[in-house]
Amino acid sequence: MRKTFKYISYSFALLLGLSACDVTRLPETAISDDTFWRSESDLKQAANYLYTWMPAFNTDDNWSDDAIGLSANGISDGSRLAPSTDGSYNTPYQLIRAANNIIEKAPRATGVATDIVDRYIAEARFFRAMGYFSLVQRYGGVPLILKTLTDESPELREPAATRAQVMEQMYQDLDFAASKLQNPTQLGTANYGRISNTAALAFKARVALFEGTRAKFHNDGDPTPHLTAAYNAAKAVIDSKQHDLFGNYFNLFQYEGEGRQNRENIIVRQYGVSVTDRVSTHNYYRGSIENGNTSPTKALSDSYVMVDGLPITKSPLYKAPTTTLEVFANRDGRMSATFMKRGDPMMTTKPIFDVANLSFNKTGYMFRKFANIDDWNTQASLIDRPVLRYAEVLLIYAEARFELDGKISDADLDLTINRLRARAGVAKLTNDLVSTNGLTMREEIRRERRSELAQEGFRYWDLIRWKTAEIELPKPILGIYFFKSEFPPATVNLTPDNFILVQAASFRKFDAARDYLWPLPINEISLNPALKQNPGW
Repeated sequence: MRKTFKYISYSFALLLGLSACDVTRLPETAISDDTFWRSESDLKQAANYLYTWMPAFNTDDNWSDDAIGLSANGISDGSRLAPSTDGSYNTPYQLIRAANNIIEKAPRATGVATDIVDRYIAEARFFRAMGYFSLVQRYGGVPLILKTLTDESPELREPAATRAQVMEQMYQDLDFAASKLQNPTQLGTANYGRISNTAALAFKARVALFEGTRAKFHNDGDPTPHLTAAYNAAKAVIDSKQHDLFGNYFNLFQYEGEGRQNRENIIVRQYGVSVTDRVSTHNYYRGSIENGNTSPTKALSDSYVMVDGLPITKSPLYKAPTTTLEVFANRDGRMSATFMKRGDPMMTTKPIFDVANLSFNKTGYMFRKFANIDDWNTQASLIDRPVLRYAEVLLIYAEARFELDGKISDADLDLTINRLRARAGVAKLTNDLVSTNGLTMREEIRRERRSELAQEGFRYWDLIRWKTAEIELPKPILGIYFFKSEFPPATVNLTPDNFILVQAASFRKFDAARDYLWPLPINEISLNPALKQNPGW
């Protein structure tokens, strides 16, 4: 699969890669439709191009309360303005156009078996749904484009579809994909990385949970159909027996977690296996983690439970740390896998971590997932990016079940959350634990999601759908307790109780009447006056 991606022709990229609003004629040097769309090889080449839009490593957690970079960003501090152009809007439409092109033209391959044609159409419909989900998360209702456009297409001047219409189309696309694609066993090692039927189901579960909880907590429509769809899709993935948890949480994000033998990865962006056998490389560790372009916060640190399953505010095991290493004592094992701590391997010029460099890692914390000494040295990592893991499916099942019924059984907790806790060395979450210790099940389910998926780009969108962004984002960003004996002399702002103050609350804003949706690019509104700006922008 990796090798296949390398041979996507540049001219075919020209054929498919036009933006949603770019309807100029193709140059005469582009591949002719009269000579393409004839064989399975043609269909596969076209479908391979869609995988170039698979999400890459990013610093999206900086938009939330889980992380912060070297400088402020307009999303978390509320300072952004409506942009003239925005890749968050245009790029998904490029993917949608490429997908529409395949959906329309794949049936021309009359010499190819129908089930094979349907598989490539199903891949295209999956990616079309992925593009629309990115748009709906940010903008709500958007133009629903289901065919390739010409310069005379009336769709270019039509208003946005409703949010409900776009959601329904996504469900249709993902249902089609789930019904036509092969399962991971059928794909096998040779086709590892291609979208499977369980990938379509798992992604539908993600989409439906987002929309169901958003509808519920924003009081916008009926959440039940969406939550039911999320639960059913997650259950179908579980019942398929095609996936399981990887044995070691830290190694899940290292080279040990690569390939078909890791059944936890359901959707993954592949990079390669060696310098000579690769699709591309990334520099996430050195360029984002070690350099401080994303660093974890005290809020994230405090969210991890103790090994008895209780939060630090409730557990008798918790003692105020007197050293940086004691911060991790008796804590959820995922914290040590996600945060660098004294004694961890670090990088070529500093083989063993002691404390974070406050010039870069402003919080005094440093992320550890995906950190690899060899990758730091080469600045060319091949570690794949998990896009959707089986762990997320288990979390979706638990959250959807609770939000549908207002309760969840211990049996369902054992099926889902407690499997994650067992891997992390944490006691079970039970109804008795919650009631005995004055906890709330909803908050503990959300806490589990935060701990399991930390540093993977989920937190901001969770705050958006739960309608808690207005509560959490305006809070100050704090770092670790400033242990003066461990940190080199440094000029840092500290709170009265000696925690590093990175960004004061006065610089953190979230307008609940405006910021739950992003602003549409001004140029898009100029091109199509029927497209209306989101409220408050």
